[in-house]
Amino acid sequence: MTNLSLFTSLTSKLLPTDYIGFTFFVGCMAMMAASAFFFLSLNQFDKKWRTSVLVSGLITFIAAVHYFYMRDYWAAFQESPTFFRYVDWILTVPLMCLEFYLILKVAGAKQNLLWKMIFYSVIMLVTGYWGEAVDQANAWLWGLISGVAYFAIVYEIWLGEASKLAAAAGGNVLSAHKILCWFVLVGWAIYPLGYMLGTDGWYTGILGKGNVDVAYNIADAINKIGFGLVIYSLAVKSQKD
Repeated sequence: MTNLSLFTSLTSKLLPTDYIGFTFFVGCMAMMAASAFFFLSLNQFDKKWRTSVLVSGLITFIAAVHYFYMRDYWAAFQESPTFFRYVDWILTVPLMCLEFYLILKVAGAKQNLLWKMIFYSVIMLVTGYWGEAVDQANAWLWGLISGVAYFAIVYEIWLGEASKLAAAAGGNVLSAHKILCWFVLVGWAIYPLGYMLGTDGWYTGILGKGNVDVAYNIADAINKIGFGLVIYSLAVKSQKD
């Protein structure tokens, strides 16, 4: 089968009522557009901020590639592409933690802060995947461990070392840090909700069961593109100062 016929076969299964498939398609296009925007804007920044904007572009580019495959996987099998999604997250979430470190370097952030946040993010994702795809009988337990790691990140950026460094930096850095903190607290909270909707546990009787992909797709678009736009705005403001 040629690439064209394969593409036609897959896209022909995307029915007008397939809202889940639609969110995959829109997510793919949105991530690609955001990547082009961030990459093409690099030359307007000096070296100090170019790395941060580059990382924003890498986050959305990696997501765009995975959404391309997830879209086709959904069209072919009508199943949640759990494996592709977690591969995307294991690459992009640590990069989002890197964004915190990069903007806080002006206040003296050390690499131990970066590695600590990456460690928490990896624990959060590995245990989440294990509960959602491998050991579903104990999904509630793996979800609990994942949630503890998530709240460790929340504590670090709201009350821990990252928060103190942002306060010391002040100005545009502090404002950007606070917005990113809200993304993590509110935007990332959509992921545990999707996890609970897609697995069985004590929470099933309260929330019921539902498709996780719409929640995940919306959260990805909000968080990854939103993160990048906050960094871009910070870089623009800092260039003017």
